[in-house]
Amino acid sequence: MAKRVYFGKELFQFLAELAMNNDRTWFNANKERYERDVKQPLLAFIEDFQGPLRKISPHFVADPRPVGGSMFRIYRDTRFAKDKTPYKTHAAAHFRHDATGDVHTPGFYLHLEPMNVMCGTGIWQPDGPTLLRIREAIAAKPEVWKKAISGRAFKAAHSFWGESVSRSPKGFDPNHPFIEDLKRKDFVTTVEFGMGDACSDEFMEQYAAACRTASPFMEFLTKAVGLAWQKNTLPAGCGFTPTPFGRLVGPKVLPPQGGGGPNGYPLFG
Repeated sequence: MAKRVYFGKELFQFLAELAMNNDRTWFNANKERYERDVKQPLLAFIEDFQGPLRKISPHFVADPRPVGGSMFRIYRDTRFAKDKTPYKTHAAAHFRHDATGDVHTPGFYLHLEPMNVMCGTGIWQPDGPTLLRIREAIAAKPEVWKKAISGRAFKAAHSFWGESVSRSPKGFDPNHPFIEDLKRKDFVTTVEFGMGDACSDEFMEQYAAACRTASPFMEFLTKAVGLAWQKNTLPAGCGFTPTPFGRLVGPKVLPPQGGGGPNGYPLFG
């Protein structure tokens, strides 16, 4: 793929100004800038990421549709939020498994915000049954989990992020060699970039490389929750029993916007 600059300083300028003028009047007056400097560049990046993503796993999708695709809407859901500002002040995309459109299943994430550009991988806020399956997979196959998170490139680039419980989860050995991982409520890693990185013609490859180095980690999580990683394979490569997807992820009420992720935003949102 030929190198290409997708994002410019105009994207970050728009988002910075939006953060200071987060109201419908300002946004409507500047909507053309949003479309030109934020939305269209992000959709172009998503479309061109289809090839690199397919090489990581054919089951993860980069969907460039403006509605219902990989790009998150700029509009906040304020129904249950104390903060009633109508717009997110970041741009983001989530590349999900083709078996589900749920944000709370394993995926790759791109976050663009002034002073906060990052790649995220993993699963954010899984529901109880899904979290239990991941913990059971780690407990049952510690050598596979160790291999998934011990690669030199992975450890050099990725940092674990998210919430953990303070005590050993019920039913798990407090002396398990990976007890700190078993305590996790989120199985998410992040790789930070600079705004200059995002504005360079190297960013597509840099982002794809960050996703590739997380492949063993993502493969473990994907198989642990009963989903396929490669074509024509059952999700049992780690010795886990496949489960029909409908039993893995039930309905969820999303938390109010404004908590949980970098700079107060939910990760993968």
